[in-house]
Amino acid sequence: MTDKLIAATAKRASISTKQTANVISLLDEGNTVPFIARYRKEATGSLDEVEIKAIEDAYHYEKGLEQRKEEVIRLIEEQGKLTDELKKEIESATVLQRVEDLYRPYKQKRRTRAMIAIESGLEPLADKLMKFGPENPEELAAAYVNEEKNIASVDEALAGARDILAERIADDAALRESVRKLAWSDGQMAATLRKGAEDERGVYEMYYEYEEPLKKIVPHRVLALNRGEKEEVLRVGVTFPVERIVGMLERELIKKQQSPSVVHVKEATEDAFKRLIAPSVEREIRTALTEKAEAQAIHVFSENLKSLLLQPPLKGRMVLGVDPAFRTGCKLAVIDETGKMLEVSVIYPHPPKASKEASKKTILSTLAKYNIPIIAIGNGTASRETEKFIAECIKEAKDPVAYVIVNEAGASVYSASAQAREEFPDLQVEQRSAVSIARRLQDPLSELVKIDPESIGVGQYQHDVARKKLSESLSFVVETAVNRVGVNVNTASSSLLQYVAGLSKTVAENIVKAREEEGLFQKRTQLKKVPRLGAKTYEQAIGFLRIPEAKDRFDSTGLHPESYAIAEQVLSEAGVDKNLLGKEEAVEALSALDVRSLAEKLDIGEVTLRDIIDTLKRPNRDPRDDYPQPLLKADVLDIKDLYEGIEMQGTVRNVVDFGAFVDIGVSEDGLVHISKLKKGFVKHPLDVVASGDIVTVWVEGVDKNKGRISLTMIPPKGN
Repeated sequence: MTDKLIAATAKRASISTKQTANVISLLDEGNTVPFIARYRKEATGSLDEVEIKAIEDAYHYEKGLEQRKEEVIRLIEEQGKLTDELKKEIESATVLQRVEDLYRPYKQKRRTRAMIAIESGLEPLADKLMKFGPENPEELAAAYVNEEKNIASVDEALAGARDILAERIADDAALRESVRKLAWSDGQMAATLRKGAEDERGVYEMYYEYEEPLKKIVPHRVLALNRGEKEEVLRVGVTFPVERIVGMLERELIKKQQSPSVVHVKEATEDAFKRLIAPSVEREIRTALTEKAEAQAIHVFSENLKSLLLQPPLKGRMVLGVDPAFRTGCKLAVIDETGKMLEVSVIYPHPPKASKEASKKTILSTLAKYNIPIIAIGNGTASRETEKFIAECIKEAKDPVAYVIVNEAGASVYSASAQAREEFPDLQVEQRSAVSIARRLQDPLSELVKIDPESIGVGQYQHDVARKKLSESLSFVVETAVNRVGVNVNTASSSLLQYVAGLSKTVAENIVKAREEEGLFQKRTQLKKVPRLGAKTYEQAIGFLRIPEAKDRFDSTGLHPESYAIAEQVLSEAGVDKNLLGKEEAVEALSALDVRSLAEKLDIGEVTLRDIIDTLKRPNRDPRDDYPQPLLKADVLDIKDLYEGIEMQGTVRNVVDFGAFVDIGVSEDGLVHISKLKKGFVKHPLDVVASGDIVTVWVEGVDKNKGRISLTMIPPKGN
């Protein structure tokens, strides 16, 4: 790990060199991102998981860049064409594109027009034209006419020379970069409707005759254009400022305007741009725009997923899960306080079978039998009709009952999975969905980790982005969420355990197997006996694995065993008994400690000591408790009940580049446009709201025919 590599990584990640060097060193030692973020704050300067991941990604890029530089230098050197100046240029390149531009003239190409011309002996003629001498080009070319070399005329000789010049111009790294800059600053993205294309719903109507500056196009429009092109509805391309670009190239290349050669060099320049440079640069621009748009789409998806995963659990409550449907009926599942399934059934409150009164009787008897305080309704097909029906039932219930609309995206994927079949072999797929919906309300994180993150539909254009990048990013989000919350090793599924820092799928399954065969874990050290769970894995994972039933109170907290001795000393200094952790008197005593002097006395960093004290003060802290609780409802509105200016509370269901969709309890989610999220400029909706947020909104407009609701979060005047 060289100083140069560290400096380049730090610059790319926008993090200090010292922090970057420490993070790279920790990563190279086999430490995981969550472990470094939680237990190595002194070394990193308290960097979070996202910042550490940024360093890791930048490090991989810089290493790849250095390897490519070495490879390119070797390949050019093997051709005997490497100069000191070229080597210096390659070594000083800071992006891969620059390296490829410099390598372009030396890259093995398939047979080109220029190559054929060179083989025919026309390179000296091309050189003479570029000297811009007073000689007549036709007279110069006459000397190269040679039937044996397939040069039958002066015109053919000049054409071959121009082909050589065109390729030289196209391969010039500095000229390509100048073209690229002009294209980005003055080029346009353009689209038209393809001849004979069908777009029945008018999805791409705004792009039928579309043009927008490259420097202004926003990510979600790039992905929309890409999709329209892929579906063969749109013809998409980059419109270059041709006159400006060709003029710039001519100014760079032509030094003597009076020379008779100028006309041929101009023709070669225009050919170089239109035939060789423009198609290549257009591909680069489209690729760069797509990569940026994909990165944004993945970021939006990731942020929505994070908010969904970190929704606070409704602990200690029985739940009735409802998977809505019309023809096949609504599936019901009763789940106890621990997530155990007690009963499943089906009702038919909607057409075509419509047994409304019998369905209502089933709901009311189930609520009374189990004393259920809350109902979770999936938001899929027939959700609103089911919500209306459940609201009617609640009015007749003996005890207070509330309901919550739960995002069921991916529930069907889980229900048909091998894991679901193993967990509930006797249930139908739809019944498993009802169980999953109920559990999502009880503990969203534990349930959602059972589903491929890509199947949880909270984002924009997630189906249009590179699968590998999306998968990696979403896995990182899930891993971060799981490790921030921590995992009860005695109840966690293998799906949840495999996201714990350092644990592979095999080790996670081995933990569950050991638990089933030998009983619940009583202390953390027992995990050392689990097959394939070695010393390094134990070090990485153990701080995130909790044992609530453990005799040693520390084993139920986020304290890492490496800090137990220090924690004992801290309690001794505070005069607190370990068994009183979390009690008010313990919190007061720990809060009274002088952290700075105690850190010196214990020879430990202040940041680490503060973390230990905070954990001792709140040993069972769940970071999800800091997020808004789900919005509980007891009645339902119809879209016809809405009017302009009505104030409502709603739940943010999805955040996209242009705004946020909010569930206000009617048939359709309303849209708060980015301009209506708050007063003043908003760079991105995620800066203001996140999925799961409970927000106050005002209705701005209702299109009942199209089912569209416009909302604002800016209070009307007088509010």
